[in-house]
Amino acid sequence: MRSDGDRAPLLLRLAAAGGLVYLLAPLLIIFVYAFTTEEKSFVWPPPGLTLKWFAVAWSRPDISAALLLSLQVATVATALALVLGTLTAAAVSRTRFFGRETISLLVILPIALPGIITGIALRSAFSTFSIPFSFWTIVLGHATFCIVVVYNNAVARFRRTSASLVEASMDLGADGFQTFRHVILPNIGTALLAGGMLAFALSFDEVIVTTFTAGQQQTLPLWMLEELIRPRQRPVTNVVAMFVVAATFLPILAAFYLTRGGDEIAGGGK
Repeated sequence: MRSDGDRAPLLLRLAAAGGLVYLLAPLLIIFVYAFTTEEKSFVWPPPGLTLKWFAVAWSRPDISAALLLSLQVATVATALALVLGTLTAAAVSRTRFFGRETISLLVILPIALPGIITGIALRSAFSTFSIPFSFWTIVLGHATFCIVVVYNNAVARFRRTSASLVEASMDLGADGFQTFRHVILPNIGTALLAGGMLAFALSFDEVIVTTFTAGQQQTLPLWMLEELIRPRQRPVTNVVAMFVVAATFLPILAAFYLTRGGDEIAGGGK
């Protein structure tokens, strides 16, 4: 039974509720405008409600093309980040060498820098080496911060996994691949899955870096940005925004639940 002392003060609870309202109210307004009958302007309250904009969004080829490109970029960037981020995390957490902390700092630096700095740097590099803007330049741009997300999850899990498990596996005759498959991967699997989901969500809705690396191509966030500047059917943009919110929120929520039990791993804390 909870005592009165366990309860948060009234002012603290009101402040928390106010913070949630401040964060979520704009999203709710976006959702409402996805159903409005008004096509050219946002009128509050909406003059009427309709579902027709969902059918319109589904039938527009520019939206489907932008959506497909975003999904492809996010998938490839996440796969690249899983490989490079995991290998880097293993090297940093399992070995000691000169400059290890410096390398760790350099790996996480892209996510600490403003996106516009990363975008300008990438665009300058592509121009210097005469690399034409394409699908792969977008992937490389997104991978710069996706690798950081995977690395942070993986290195934290590696450091909580006892090195004695690997030593015991090798002593019992397992080779490197068998040790990775049967010992290491089960212990870091949820961390990698969570990192991959977060990386996918970040890549899917990225705007700033994509602006500098996409050239003439248009991902879904870039399509939304252009529609806000030169709108045709305003509610369609809100329908797409609803989809983007769901596509980014669900992986983040899944990643949160996957990493909640991070301390309950084999050999943790030993």
